[in-house]
Amino acid sequence: MGPDMSTGGKGHEETGGWARLWPLDPGVAFLNHGSFGACPRAVLEAQQRLRERMEGEPVRFLGRELEGLFDGARAELAAFVGADPDDLAFVPNATAGVNTVLRSLAFEAGDELLTTDHAYNACRNALEFVAARSDARVVVAPVPFLLDSPERVVESVTGRLTGRTRLAALDHVTSPTGLVFPIARLVAELRARGVETLVDGAHAPGMLPLDVRAIGAAFYAGNCHKWICAPKGAAFLHVRRERQGLVRPLVISHGANSPRTDRSRFRLEFDWTGTGDPTAYLAVPESIRYLESLLPGGWPALMAHNRATALAARAGLCRVLGVPPPCPDAMVGSLAAVPLPGPVVPGRPGQADPLQGTLFERFGIEVPAFGWPALGTRLLRVSAQLYNTPADYARLEAALTELLRLPGAAS
Repeated sequence: MGPDMSTGGKGHEETGGWARLWPLDPGVAFLNHGSFGACPRAVLEAQQRLRERMEGEPVRFLGRELEGLFDGARAELAAFVGADPDDLAFVPNATAGVNTVLRSLAFEAGDELLTTDHAYNACRNALEFVAARSDARVVVAPVPFLLDSPERVVESVTGRLTGRTRLAALDHVTSPTGLVFPIARLVAELRARGVETLVDGAHAPGMLPLDVRAIGAAFYAGNCHKWICAPKGAAFLHVRRERQGLVRPLVISHGANSPRTDRSRFRLEFDWTGTGDPTAYLAVPESIRYLESLLPGGWPALMAHNRATALAARAGLCRVLGVPPPCPDAMVGSLAAVPLPGPVVPGRPGQADPLQGTLFERFGIEVPAFGWPALGTRLLRVSAQLYNTPADYARLEAALTELLRLPGAAS
């Protein structure tokens, strides 16, 4: 059941009352929902009830009931993300889903794996690992972050295709820059050229209206612990039906030689990979239903609220920093990154800048700052979730004004 809505969504927002629904530290302006998400109290309580049920009779729960519980949870998740339940597998996080696909596929010497310079570092590492193992190579399409249109992304990616391209690994929403890529168009353009796509959709579920089936990618990995606000350790891998025979879980277990014929091999292998705590997966439906209840307009209203908050936060930061918005509004979801003045600390792209620690230690603001060598600068990325208030972003603007010796925030 959702919270008391007697005052309406607007009243909660104006008073900051939404924050009480999450167990976040009230002394911290938490502007980094995008990294690990944050789980509401009610969902954590639902997960704890599942844990108590499991520990009350572990054999009954794991050995007799879990399969049916997975079926129910997967059906509700599938309805939310636009998929057939039998094409979904639960995985602990999107990075695990990406690794599952990459380590299942066979590549040969000279094959090319295409990605962009906005790829999540962990997934880029997985690409490099499987490429090195097969004498293949990773090809990186540069996408400018002072970007005028989604077409530039399509042009950059398709411009790096060759006759050796075997797979494209692309983000739906980029982690460092928060760009919403035109993923359905990219998948269609690549497939028309004989190239399948592995989508890192870590941020998309709960941030954007999602129809995985319509996107049409061969492989799509998405997190539930971020914008769906499920417990940590809940994500999914979607594999198009005719490609499921190619994909095996990272852990091979009992399903590999099961004599059962009532379920697909994909289902049998992924639903049991060994003893673990499945309650994060099983709590996903509760999280979907709970967040649906928070605003009168349900999920569409929540997504629109968070996007409007992110755009307003970006506008305020751009004003204070004296920089133009680095991409069109249409390419922003609930994450927004802006360039910062000052020198770039040497290191890999996305590596934390000391400013991040200073903002936390001196001002109680949790927000990522990191180098972006492609621009010769560093970026600051803000997130927007229902518990965030305008005061959180004003606090950040004031801190940056002080630390970076800016002329001062405009009124």
